Amino acid sequence: MRTEYKIFAGVSAFLFGAAIVYGFYTRGTGVHTEWVGTVALILSGLLCAMCGGFFWFVARRIDLRPEDREDGEIAEGAGEIGFFSPGSYWPFGLALAAAFAAMGLVFWQLWMIGGGLVMVIFAACGLLFEYYSGSRHPAEH
Repeated sequence: MRTEYKIFAGVSAFLFGAAIVYGFYTRGTGVHTEWVGTVALILSGLLCAMCGGFFWFVARRIDLRPEDREDGEIAEGAGEIGFFSPGSYWPFGLALAAAFAAMGLVFWQLWMIGGGLVMVIFAACGLLFEYYSGSRHPAEH
C-alpha cells in the first residue's frame, strides 16, 4: 500500500500546485479569478489526498507486500488474487439502469430519474447478494 499512497500523494500535490498556478494565471488574464476550474482542481486534490490518506492508514497496519519492498520478486506476488464471478449479468443490468437514470437526468424527466434510481438500487442489490441466494447459493451442511 506504500506505493499507492505515494502515487496519490504525488497526484494530490500536483493538483494543489496546479490550482494555485491556475488561479494566479486566470487572475492575470482578466479582472476575476476563474473559480470553477480552481475549485475543481482543489476538490480533485482533496479527493486524491483522501485516497492517499486511506492507503497510508492501511499501509501502517499491514505487512509489506512484494511490490512495496526493494528486494521483492515478481514470483512472490503470484497466487490467487481474489474471487471474480465467472458469469454474472448483474453488472450489465447495473450499467443499463445507470444509463437510464442518466438519460432521465439529461432530459430532466423525473419519472426516468426515479425509475432509473430504483433500477440501480435493485441491480446493485442483485449484484451484492448474487451468491447468497438462488442457484449459486452454497449448500448448507
